[in-house]
Amino acid sequence: MKTLNFIILLSVFLTAGNLYAQDLSPERKAAVDSLALEKVRDLSKYISIIGDKSTPWSEANRVIERALELFMEGSEMGVSSLYRKKVTYYPVREYLERLMRLNYQTVNITWYNIQYVSDLVKQPDGRYVGVITIYQRFEGVTKEGLKYVDTTKKDITVYVERKQTQIDGIPVGFWDVLLGDIRVKETTK
Repeated sequence: MKTLNFIILLSVFLTAGNLYAQDLSPERKAAVDSLALEKVRDLSKYISIIGDKSTPWSEANRVIERALELFMEGSEMGVSSLYRKKVTYYPVREYLERLMRLNYQTVNITWYNIQYVSDLVKQPDGRYVGVITIYQRFEGVTKEGLKYVDTTKKDITVYVERKQTQIDGIPVGFWDVLLGDIRVKETTK
């Protein structure tokens, strides 16, 4: 009986190993690229909703939870200003919560020119890593009518990894896309 259990366990392990060892075909890569860009666009929408002062507190918190699902654990987001040379990095949750509490009467955040700047490259651990660049336009207006505006170029690290789930007890492999650190490259007027 122990031998039979060992053989079953070994065959499950080998099947799962094969699922993880697969490379990205050109067709699958195109689908993964599209999914990565879609997740970045989703994040853009979430940031806009969270930063909007007309968004109810409970809704902003719900959107923060949705945004966190897009990221690898431990990811950070950079914050810059025209008035400081230093870029400050915050864990994603802290960044989003700070965004929600910004001391402006109105906030408008727009992402544009979203594009891959580095193709997905396979890593030794089997994951693929790439970089998507975006431009973020931030506009904040105080109660007194003072306006702050900047445009920041940011690089978003994208991780693509093979995962497994079970459907009716059968292991099924799939490619998943998660966002990593968002690094500030340059901030201008």
